[in-house]
Formats: sequence, C-alpha cells, structure tokens
Amino acid sequence: MGSSRSSILCFLMLCATFLVPTSCHSYSHGALFIFGDSFYDAGNNIYLNTSNTSLAKLNIFPYGETYFKHPTGRVSDGRLIPDFIAEFAKLPLIPPYLQPGNHQFTNGVNFASGGAGALVENNQGPIMGLKIQLRNFKNMEKQLRKKLGASEVKTLLSTAVYMFSIGSNDYLVPFITNSTLLQSYSKKEYVKMVIGNITTVIQEIYKIGGRKFGLSKLIPLGCFPFSRAQKLSSTGGSGCMEEFTLLAKLHNRALLEALKELKKSQLKGYTYSIFDAYTAATAIFNNPSKYGFEEVKMACCGSGPLRGSLLACGLKVYQLCDNVSQYFFFDELHPTEKANYQFAKLMWDGSPKIVKPYNLKTLFKK
Repeated sequence: MGSSRSSILCFLMLCATFLVPTSCHSYSHGALFIFGDSFYDAGNNIYLNTSNTSLAKLNIFPYGETYFKHPTGRVSDGRLIPDFIAEFAKLPLIPPYLQPGNHQFTNGVNFASGGAGALVENNQGPIMGLKIQLRNFKNMEKQLRKKLGASEVKTLLSTAVYMFSIGSNDYLVPFITNSTLLQSYSKKEYVKMVIGNITTVIQEIYKIGGRKFGLSKLIPLGCFPFSRAQKLSSTGGSGCMEEFTLLAKLHNRALLEALKELKKSQLKGYTYSIFDAYTAATAIFNNPSKYGFEEVKMACCGSGPLRGSLLACGLKVYQLCDNVSQYFFFDELHPTEKANYQFAKLMWDGSPKIVKPYNLKTLFKK
C-alpha cells in the first residue's frame, strides 16, 4: 500500500512538472512580431525563389562577419535592431517566417523582407511587401489557433509587441528605378499614401488581437553613402541629398500624427512607442566621435565614391574596411551592428526625448 501511494505521489509530481508550464503559461515575457524591410529582415529573403542579385546578396560574405561569422540573410556585419530588442526582452533570436521547420511562433516571428515598401508599387521582385507580411501574419495566427486554442492565442497576441521598420524604400526605390510614381503626386499626397498603408496594417493587426506597437522614424535618407554618392556624381557636392531627407522629414511628421490619431480613435488598449531615429542619427552624424564612430559618410563595404554604389558589397570587386567598429554604415544603405545596438538601446530604455510616449522596455511590461 505504502509503495502504491508513493508511486501515485511520484506520478502526480511528474505530471505537475510537465503540465504547469504549459497550462499556466501567461506569455508574461511578451512575444515579438517584426515587420518591415532590410533593416529588420533576419533572413526571409534568402528563402524566396529568386535569382535577383539584390536578394541573393543578403546571404553572401562579408555580411554577418562580425557576430555570426557567416552570412545569415541580415544586411549588416552582425545583429539587427530586433535581435538586440529580443535579447533585452530575454527572448531568443526571432526566426524568419520563411525559415524551414519553424512552426513554434510563441516567442514571435520575423516577417520583414529586404526591399519591402508600404506601397505595393515599390516592392521590386518577389519580395514580401507590407501587405504580404500582414497576410503571412494572419496565416500564422490561424495556425496558432489550431495548435493552442483561441483563448491562449488571444493572450499571446495581446501581450506581444509589434515592431515596424518600413518606408525608406517607398522614397528611395522610385529614384533607383526611375519610376514616375513619386512625380505623379505632391510630396504631401505621396507621404499620406505611405502612412495610410502603414496605419491600415496596424489596424488589421489590432483587429486580430495586437495592442502594442513599436515604430521608428526614418533616419535622414539623404545621408546614406548611396545618397551622398549620388549627389557627389551629379553636383560634385559632398553633403547629404536634401531631396531624400525632406521626404524623410515629411514622413516622420505624418507618422507621429497618425499614431496619435489612432490613439484617439477608440482602439481600446492600443498603445505605441515611436523612436526618433532621425534625431538619433543626426546627432551621430554631427559628432561621430562622441558615439564612438570615426566614419559616418563612407560605407565599410562597397565600391565607388564613398563605397556607395548600389549592390556592390560582396559582389564582384568591392572594398572592405579594416575596422568595422569605426563605421556607422556597413554598406551603401545599412548600418553596422554597432550602430544597430546603439539605436536598439535607445529604443529599449531611452528617455521621452528620443522615444515616446513609452520606450520598448515599458511597452513590454504594459
């Protein structure tokens, strides 16, 4: 009898060990769902069926050389902003949605795709634009409901944070492809369309259960090595290309207003964090040494003036700097891991001067 009672007790204890974490999981850590372009793409594009070099380049050396020691599909020498945010939130690296065999999703998923824009017209090739990313999110939610049940998924989605990096391609791609799209509208009208598509996606995610959104303003688009090189070749000037930077300013102002309007529009529980990447980048560009950089105009990897030629890093003949930690830009358009870390840190626990009304640390806790 004593032996039987002991066996039953052991069995109950064993069951408790296995059952409690599953049945009582409240997702208190908060999952992280990521949308956007190459600034946030952790490797989705390498799984797309394409021979386009602009996509293939994401998975070649020297990308990934610093942290991963091999290319991962991230357009940087190492980690991206969402990688650091996941680390700060005590989450594992968030996997790309298209990564084979990934069907867990409970810590979050990365839907971002290099080259993506908010406007369908600016998605060049078979990349996943913002609307396709939303469709993939909806498909993932259906899979989760089958697996976990509606109640558990509702909790998961409502406590998660949804990060966005989108818009840069909507202003740069028309220039790169000689599209007349930008010229077909006034600057104000064009920006309104871009912002409208972003807020539509936020509202769709809200309907499905999302409540907490983290967005970033655009950095001065005219100060990329690519942009500076364009100005250098066309006018001989060595400064930033003001035409692009003006669009970034208009976008940033409209984005902030749109997020405020959503807050006023009876979306119960909706809250957001917006990081002023424009101000943060400008501070670094104006005083690089204060932030530990020596070079903020030239890319570490690339070719041509300022190593700013498009799609040059890792392809054909290119130059690679000796010390990547001295550079803000890794290639013609994308920051180094060091720059990504500095931005992620400000997004995570920065003051209201640079990230408001909440930083991401506070947003995860809300």
